Amino acid sequence: MADPVAALLADPTAALLALDFDGTLAPIVARPQDARPAVGALQVLIQLADRLGQVAVISGRAAADVVRLGGLEQVPRLQVLGHYGMESWRDGRLDSPDPDPGVTQARRRLPTLLTYAPDGVYVEDKTHSVAVHTRPAANPQQALDDLTPALWELAAATNLEAVQGKYVLELRPSGIDKGTALRGLVADAWARVVIYVGDDVGDLPAFRVVSALRETGEVEGLAVAAIVPDAPDVPGELRDAADLVLPGPDGVVAWLAGIAAMLP
Repeated sequence: MADPVAALLADPTAALLALDFDGTLAPIVARPQDARPAVGALQVLIQLADRLGQVAVISGRAAADVVRLGGLEQVPRLQVLGHYGMESWRDGRLDSPDPDPGVTQARRRLPTLLTYAPDGVYVEDKTHSVAVHTRPAANPQQALDDLTPALWELAAATNLEAVQGKYVLELRPSGIDKGTALRGLVADAWARVVIYVGDDVGDLPAFRVVSALRETGEVEGLAVAAIVPDAPDVPGELRDAADLVLPGPDGVVAWLAGIAAMLP
């Protein structure tokens, strides 16, 4: 594999840098609403956004929530894709479709399904999807395992897709993922260098897109995994698919700062 970072430094305007938010730019927290960027993350994004062809954030959250929690309105020319690309925010303008009817049905049926769930299990309503979190439970993995069959049944009954992450299972419209979102960004930016940074199985479709683009020989690509050392919930498939592994959000910020320092 050629050196995508060297290619980025040689022609920054042809580079696309796309990143996940939770677990990549911001440490994972027990409550999603408490997430904040790692120290230095906002500053390094500001440095890079004016010098690279395109900097983007792709998240499973609502785009407006990512902007608000991250203070990302301060980053010039930044594009934020929320709900795995269903929403787009740029320069203060949000484009968002109507919610899928299946999400409305799932939202209505979840309270009954979770009647006997362990303490700590809760539902995050993302408007375009619903996610069941078990991280606060006494045994988060066991709670997730016990709830998964019923959640899969609910997904099938409402024509949604059940996608598992770190102590979370999300019900969302099918055919939507970060890989599709990344392909759209690459096409819009006419990028010749593509770097994607993520931390969970939801980022694997974007990793696969990076690999596929690289195989064409027209794009230099790098898939970067943000993995906190000794974390109990690291997806092994993410580590295996990554070209580079960094030690969590702090490692991502330090790596990006190094790139920014080398830019002409």
